[in-house]
Amino acid sequence: MDASLLTPAVRQLIELSLEEDLHGGDITSDAIFDADTTGSATFRAKQELVLAGCTIAEAVLQQVDPRLAVTWLAQDGQRIGIGAFGTVTGPVRSILRGERAALNFLRKLSGVATTTATFAAALRGSGTKLLDTRKTTPGFRSLEKHAVRMGGGHNHRLDLSSGAMLKNNHIDAAGGIAAAVDKVRARAPFLTMIEVEVRNEEEAAQAVAAGADAMLLDNMPLEQLRRIADTYRGRIRLEASGNVTLATIEALGTAGLDYVSSGWLTHSAPAADISLTIGGSYPPAALLETIATP
Repeated sequence: MDASLLTPAVRQLIELSLEEDLHGGDITSDAIFDADTTGSATFRAKQELVLAGCTIAEAVLQQVDPRLAVTWLAQDGQRIGIGAFGTVTGPVRSILRGERAALNFLRKLSGVATTTATFAAALRGSGTKLLDTRKTTPGFRSLEKHAVRMGGGHNHRLDLSSGAMLKNNHIDAAGGIAAAVDKVRARAPFLTMIEVEVRNEEEAAQAVAAGADAMLLDNMPLEQLRRIADTYRGRIRLEASGNVTLATIEALGTAGLDYVSSGWLTHSAPAADISLTIGGSYPPAALLETIATP
């Protein structure tokens, strides 16, 4: 269990998820099961996936009832096959009360990790790193960025204080790239990296001349990306973004870039197919590979 994930904000998110389901109690489970009826349930992957969210799912169940005991057969950052990867034992009422919230976290975060692993595999061997973005689900940012790491990706900015990125609106309002970079350089802490979003080769030249540390090549055709990379590689960090999908990412790995960033990892990753079943006997999920460790 990675306790570092359980920040006050995440604990508040867990409480909110339980309040949504349990503010009026659980009519069905309370009617069927006595308070002292105990049992066990199995977490089961119904597809091959990269696991993420075990700590959060366990925290959800513990919040419902500290008597619930969770045992994991796999951990975050591992790719597993179809089968059982964890069990929870204790009062049946409590298992059922926490079931949906625990699965919601597991399915969402494992979906992000699994999608990230697929994108990262397309860049393998290229020397180009895969980055996420701030296009995250409100309240879930730290968890979704954890899931990206578990899938073999890397994190871009966590928030607006994590680095200076001059986007088109900043540049246009400031009067140009040089003016915007100068203003940030004059006021930002000494170690702040400055990245400039550029739309064409002229703006790329301006970003380099202004002394930017990195530039974001936004929605550019592949051949234009290659020309800019060939011209400035080694002088400035190069990141491409915009319309990065599974259909385009492999080609981007041939452009000589340092980074490719994609909002798809967090805003469009499909949820993983995971269930929690009372009783039953399921074979353990095969461990296929370890991609990352928490």
